[in-house]
Amino acid sequence: MPERDFYEVLGLDRGASAEDLKRAYRSLARKHHPDLNPDDKPAAEKRFKELQEAYDVLSDPEKRKLYDLYGKAAFEGAAAAGPRTGGAEWSARQGPGFENIDFSQFFGSAPGGRTSPGGAEDYDVGGGIFEEILGRVRGGRRAGRGGQRGGRDVESSLRIPFLTAVTGGEQPIVIARPDGTTETLSVKIPPGIEDGAKIRLRGKGNPGIGGGPPGSLVITVQVDPHRSFRREGKDLLVDLPISVSEAILGARVDCLTLSGVKTMTIPPGSSSGQKLRLKGQGVPGRGDQPSGDLFAVLKVVVPKSIDEESRRLIEQFAARNPSDPRQGLW
Repeated sequence: MPERDFYEVLGLDRGASAEDLKRAYRSLARKHHPDLNPDDKPAAEKRFKELQEAYDVLSDPEKRKLYDLYGKAAFEGAAAAGPRTGGAEWSARQGPGFENIDFSQFFGSAPGGRTSPGGAEDYDVGGGIFEEILGRVRGGRRAGRGGQRGGRDVESSLRIPFLTAVTGGEQPIVIARPDGTTETLSVKIPPGIEDGAKIRLRGKGNPGIGGGPPGSLVITVQVDPHRSFRREGKDLLVDLPISVSEAILGARVDCLTLSGVKTMTIPPGSSSGQKLRLKGQGVPGRGDQPSGDLFAVLKVVVPKSIDEESRRLIEQFAARNPSDPRQGLW
């Protein structure tokens, strides 16, 4: 089934205003939220994800402009990556009409977050772990004396596009509250976040009792795969098909990067699996951490059929250049 147009997903025409987009998204998010459709949860999750993807693009003026010009093809490569300045620095953007969340203070010594036992970084909003511990102690004492009790944390998950995880950005999330209402929050995604990382939004959990502080919203991030890019830590990999003649003789070919299509030099005598590095073109750095690199993984593509003259020339080539690529392997 072909993917639906983003405007169609939101039930709007292309002249819709930002307020129209927000109103339509909030209405449909409440209608299709998986927690509010327990009898049809798989289909609701699919509709909800489609809705989030459409709103993420159309609520961002730059992304919307690209989508209007090129459709979803605009986000298969460089165009979706967002504003990159100075060849390496990326900035997250905040859309209009949503709550801003300050990520300036993260847990731990890492510039952006702390590393969980599973390897992914966790991100926290607030004054740091010591303040959190002290807050719990103070809250507990207050609860003992005045009947106050802090609200419970709420756990949720959020699927985000691969490029948003790499470059950062914003993503809406709809939370079902205990009283049956829903609340839409905008979550700032720090650049370089990994699949499985958790983002903690203090004060966005369930309300406290007797004047106690609200709990936190703990979001587990799930990153969608990308059609072209793969990720290994801070590095990105992209397959780069080349022809037999390009592999043997060398060539200059175009390669997809986060900042657009760039021309690379293929050295003579290249083979499948060989990696060519573009330094600093991987996951953007954060704080004093350097950016990762982009590796183009060569894949030599052989024609499925050749004519008789080509066969004769290949046989001559083999006779003049004997080689055994399996020598020494076993």
